[in-house]
Parts: sequence; C-alpha cells; structure tokens
Amino acid sequence: MTAALQRYRILANVVGVVLVVFLLVAVPLRYLGGEPRMSETISPIHGFLYVLYLGVTVDLARRAGWSVLRTLLVALAGTVPFVSFVVERRMTRDVLASTAAR
Repeated sequence: MTAALQRYRILANVVGVVLVVFLLVAVPLRYLGGEPRMSETISPIHGFLYVLYLGVTVDLARRAGWSVLRTLLVALAGTVPFVSFVVERRMTRDVLASTAAR
C-alpha cells in the first residue's frame, strides 16, 4: 500500500499546484489581461492530471478500504484550490496510522 500512497501523495500535490497556478495566474491573465494562451494550456493539463489523480485515489481507496463517500470526497478535493493539500496530509496520516495498526 505504500506505493499507492506515494502515487496519491505526488498527484494530489501536483494537481493542487497546477490548480492554484491556473486560478491565480492563468484565469486573471485571461479575463483581466486579455491573454488566453496560458489558461488554454493549463486547463487541459489540469484535466489530464485530475483524471490520473482520480485513478490513484480509487486505487488507494480500494487498498485502504475506504467507503464510497470518503473516496468521493477525497476525489473532489482535487477540484478546490488548496483543499487537495489539506486532504492529502490527512489521508496520508490516516493511511499510515491504519497500516501501523495492522
């Protein structure tokens, strides 16, 4: 389960960083500066990374025995700026604690 957790941690942080850059840099450039190229580039990158994030989240959820609701909430964390960082830290702590308890 450590490999699944590591994949989840990496993608949660990468998706979070790309989302923050998109919302704090690319969107203002598009709508305030009239420059759409950055948002047109970052949007599909975030979409692709988010699909990968969903895959590793489901994989980790299956291995860790999460409920469907918990899995959905963790998956949604990749769509809200800064939340993916908080949720990643909490899920890492929970998975490591449950692994140590076994």
